Amino acid sequence: MTQAPWPPPSVEHKSKRSPLSIFLLWIGCYLAAVVLTVVVTSSAVSGTTNTATENPTTFVVALSALGLWLPFVFMLRWVARRAGTDFRTYFGLRFAKIDWLGIPLGVFCQVVLMNVVNWPLNKWWPETFNPERIETRARDLVDNAQGAWFIVLFVVVVIGAPLVEELVYRGFIQGGLQTRIGSTWALIITSAWFTVVHMEPIEFPGLFAFAIVLGLCYRQTQRLGLSITTHLAFNATGLLLVALS
Repeated sequence: MTQAPWPPPSVEHKSKRSPLSIFLLWIGCYLAAVVLTVVVTSSAVSGTTNTATENPTTFVVALSALGLWLPFVFMLRWVARRAGTDFRTYFGLRFAKIDWLGIPLGVFCQVVLMNVVNWPLNKWWPETFNPERIETRARDLVDNAQGAWFIVLFVVVVIGAPLVEELVYRGFIQGGLQTRIGSTWALIITSAWFTVVHMEPIEFPGLFAFAIVLGLCYRQTQRLGLSITTHLAFNATGLLLVALS
């Protein structure tokens, strides 16, 4: 794969962002997302009858995702407009034919990379890092998503999450940090940031390894097409493996 010319057009705008401003914008959005999620889910569940009671877990997951994503999406639009450019150009939201390689790459990361990373941990700490515990969150989501609710879960996990997370962590955070602290440190910090924010310590080793892959996809191409496709394929593979097992 040929690396994109450096610097790409959007880097000139991103170079104006300091690491502190990136952190403050992220933490502001995260706090707003927490408040919005609590308000939306509590009011919706308390005021809804059939929709919520038929499948409260998936219903709350979908509402929580919207509550989490909306502040970040508005922030990203504001950042791009403030820089005097359009959303897609600023964050490198572009796709190319080569991005289809993200499909086998995402499947490989889910099926092979996760097992390679977790295998020694399982040998050293079998009670903690066993496959059943690592899959607990995904299995709970799938078990509670019956019928049409599985489609809702699929849209949230396979389409929404990769798109928003890649925009925030690779496009906004890694893209901004690399202009100030270098691409290597930006890759490591963003990958750790992405890992910790998922708040599941048992998943941290595998998530960090996968985040490194996503970060390398972005660093190599300086756009989000390949990392989004890889992330999408990774989530889809994991969800389907749990659903079919």
